[in-house]
Amino acid sequence: MTDDRLIVALDVPNALEGLQMAQTLGDACQFYKIGLGMLTGGGLALARELIDEMDKRIFLDMKLFDIGNTVEAAVRGLAQYGLDFLTVHGDPHVVRAAAEGKGGSELKILAVTILTSLDRVDLDAALILPGAVQDLVVERARRAFEAGADGVIASPQEAALIRALPEAEGRLIVTPGVRPAGTDLGDQKRVMTPGDAIRAGADHIVVGRPIIRAEDPRAAARAVLAELP
Repeated sequence: MTDDRLIVALDVPNALEGLQMAQTLGDACQFYKIGLGMLTGGGLALARELIDEMDKRIFLDMKLFDIGNTVEAAVRGLAQYGLDFLTVHGDPHVVRAAAEGKGGSELKILAVTILTSLDRVDLDAALILPGAVQDLVVERARRAFEAGADGVIASPQEAALIRALPEAEGRLIVTPGVRPAGTDLGDQKRVMTPGDAIRAGADHIVVGRPIIRAEDPRAAARAVLAELP
């Protein structure tokens, strides 16, 4: 069975290209992330097709943020799609609403701590509380767990610190910002290699461009899997 610790981000414009990429990857990938960038290009329809026709697992990366009632209603609707993971922002009121909305489904609510494309300069510009980025990430993770999150999204550089939290026992850590050795960092600022991310405590790693933009995506996915301990 394919190692589902690797989640491939289908960061392509539409469902057709997403389906073609999934077909290209074949059994090299079992788990896919579909994000906001494909929402208007048929992302939800693609999610259902990958689940129903190809028996794939789906991480829907919506990063929901709104008043509690709206988040709860949105999650209740999405829980009917048979998804595995859904992201919401890590603010406790959002997490609590999402946990209520998923009801008795098997959907896992993952709380976004601080985006891996942001550093302290970015946080200052957004008027975010002073302090080291790692400290803020760990505290947001702790509060999200207390609010009912099944897991968190965090950079691999914070994975070990989050895993050490008592509140993290039995919870998931999913890490974007993963780049195989020697690949372009793109817009990511807090990164780590696939193997190091897993060793740091991540349950799943998310890799997009280094795989889907590779000359041979299938080989690139298998190379990432080969790095995992």
